[in-house]
Amino acid sequence: MITAIVLIQATAESIPEAAQSIADIDGVQEVYSCAGDVDLIAHVKVAKHEDLAELVPGRISKVPGVLNTDTHIAFRSYSRRDAEDSFSAGLD
Repeated sequence: MITAIVLIQATAESIPEAAQSIADIDGVQEVYSCAGDVDLIAHVKVAKHEDLAELVPGRISKVPGVLNTDTHIAFRSYSRRDAEDSFSAGLD
């Protein structure tokens, strides 16, 4: 699976509708509205790079109100549990 984070700029008046439209797209796990340089952040999971190439420019960018996207592909995931498990390895 390929995980990507898509940073989305949208018109202010379209944020709630754009967020829901994006969340309804297959491959989109979650959409967050946020403050800062971007208006929405979409967490995306797809099977292959070709699917991502279709999803972002072909679907997300075409949602009414979306002005710009910036996609970041994740290489590895880290969490608190991962760190705790690595420190406790072999301590039985």
